[in-house]
Amino acid sequence: MKSKSRKLFGILNIKYLVLFAILLIFSNSCGIVRKSDARKVSPNVEDRVRKAVEEGRGIQFGKIGKRGGGSFEFASSNALWRATLEVLDFIPLANVDYSGGIIITDWYNEGTSNDESIKITVRFLANEIRADGVSVIVHRKICNKSLECTIGKIESALIEEIKVAILKKATLIVRGEKQKRRKENQKKYGKNRKVM
Repeated sequence: MKSKSRKLFGILNIKYLVLFAILLIFSNSCGIVRKSDARKVSPNVEDRVRKAVEEGRGIQFGKIGKRGGGSFEFASSNALWRATLEVLDFIPLANVDYSGGIIITDWYNEGTSNDESIKITVRFLANEIRADGVSVIVHRKICNKSLECTIGKIESALIEEIKVAILKKATLIVRGEKQKRRKENQKKYGKNRKVM
């Protein structure tokens, strides 16, 4: 009985060793495990991960294990985004999603009529400052005395006014940033140097 169990145990061990050897061979031949030169590979893990992701290698698990969300560093550099926030600063905002490219205001009433209010939605279709890069939608809510409300999308001059105001403000922001860079470069390199 003992000899049969030893024989079976020996066969299982051999099978596992063969399987391990095959996996090791395939991992080397498929390029999973690669030899690398320590002079060419950064010792910093984050640099290696970033390079692997840029090259299309590696796996990203999204937000697993990470706290917080969104990367808002890009929002501060986008002139259209900043201009829209400045133009709509008089209205409370209900939803602001930079990664989705949308800003939605809350219902707004100027105080002239108690039964009517508007909601503005701005969608960003491009990062460049151009007329077709921004879409503005205005909804109107009209309520009667028994608080029954109807909501509908409206076409009015307000849409074009908001769009033009956003584009003008974005242009001024970009122009101001260029002038600021020009002044910094003039201080750094002198007045004769041209800045693009």
